[in-house]
Amino acid sequence: MSTQDRTEAAPPGPVTPPGAAASAPSGERLGLALAVIAAAQLMLVLDNTIVAVALPSMQSALGLSDARLGWIVTAYALAFGGLLLAGGRAGDLFGRRRVFRAGLVIFTLASLFGGLAGSGEALIAARVLQGVGAAIAAPTALSLLASTFPVGPARNKALGVYGAMGGLGSVVGLLLGGALTEYLSWRWVMYINIPIAVAVLIGTGVLKEGERDRGKVDVPGALTATFGFGSLVYGINRAGEKGLDDGTTLIALAVAVVLIAAFVVIQRASRAPMLPGSVLADRSRAGANAVMFLVGAGMFATFYFLTLYMQIVKGYEPMITGLAYLPFAIGIGFAAGGVGPQLLAKVPERSVIATGLVIGVAGMVWLSFLAPGQNAFAVLLPAQLVCGFGLGLVFVTVTVISVRGVSPEDTGIAAGLINTSQQIGGAVGLAVLAATASVITDRNLPGDRAEALTAGYAYGLLIGGGIYLIALIVTLSTIRTTAPHPQPPTDGPTRP
Repeated sequence: MSTQDRTEAAPPGPVTPPGAAASAPSGERLGLALAVIAAAQLMLVLDNTIVAVALPSMQSALGLSDARLGWIVTAYALAFGGLLLAGGRAGDLFGRRRVFRAGLVIFTLASLFGGLAGSGEALIAARVLQGVGAAIAAPTALSLLASTFPVGPARNKALGVYGAMGGLGSVVGLLLGGALTEYLSWRWVMYINIPIAVAVLIGTGVLKEGERDRGKVDVPGALTATFGFGSLVYGINRAGEKGLDDGTTLIALAVAVVLIAAFVVIQRASRAPMLPGSVLADRSRAGANAVMFLVGAGMFATFYFLTLYMQIVKGYEPMITGLAYLPFAIGIGFAAGGVGPQLLAKVPERSVIATGLVIGVAGMVWLSFLAPGQNAFAVLLPAQLVCGFGLGLVFVTVTVISVRGVSPEDTGIAAGLINTSQQIGGAVGLAVLAATASVITDRNLPGDRAEALTAGYAYGLLIGGGIYLIALIVTLSTIRTTAPHPQPPTDGPTRP
């Protein structure tokens, strides 16, 4: 794309002569920017799991059938997963800060409507609207981070915090959902988003708008991507409930294949594609998205199995279940927010990802040592700490690779793509591993039900570890060995 097709969305200012160092944002401003983006990412990700603990209370209060209850989760996943690419591209075209704010407003209003919902239909509609807001805000948050922080250790550290929020959000959602549901009401799992979103909106003034593209909206590409990925998420979720031989499941998956194939054809033929070929032309970036897909598949299934084990087999209350995930959160936060960025300054990226995946596999094997009569915390707490630490190293590194080297006007779509990889991977992994665990459980029945369920969960966790091994192979075969990024000289400012 020519320079004439790009525009700086921020107010015009003095031009920096070639070779001169531009004024770097102050440390205080960068700290505020990181706090705003991290808070937004945490809020958007935790919404995936915060509702899960409250589902029984929602069902009782609104008189929902089991089928409609599932739609409270599925509706959000459909809108979020289906619109991520379109949301990322919208930020590139119309201004990332502006689109980010719009997504936050939509998400906030949807949370209010959801909390006030008097029927299942109203709650499901609010969840769809929440998914739309999240799909707009999530990729633009990551692209704003890339445009605000200078390349090098500062950006790596910021991406580490962002990556930590991706893992922490799921765990915090389980913990917060249990506390709010048990001590207040299920409606507060919706209301809690409102003050967070308002605070983030107030803080968006510190974010740098960055460059944007004056190209046209790729309407055919946006429609085929949205409905294609939406059909894929729906088909995968339904397959987990009804099986692959269900007629509606097969139709949804067939529609997804046709639409995604059409999307690929449209992108190749379009002069202004929604997903430029350059975004995936880099082998390392393509590999990073594949690794995120696989890690999402294993991680989402892990939360599913452990939650069922703790609540059904062990009989723990929602609050205790949420607290049991704290070691996972601590491990991710320590690795992604601290150790990971430091390692990236000293060793190649491929080595950091590989190390994290090996540690993650060890953690999954450890988690699989479950038994109905044992002290669950003796296994769960240390094993989750190990697993969380390994995945934290992976999150920060693949996030760095996913937006590195992308032209400024395409960072939104690159951010949307890495988010899409995680969401679609999570849906696929959950459906496949849940179905597999169910088969193992059925084979152990009739017999002790707790033993049969635990066997299924343990087998699912082992397969999750196997998925991390596949991710390790993908890492070694696609991620290039790059030199570490040492600290820049301190005698002058740096420019992205």
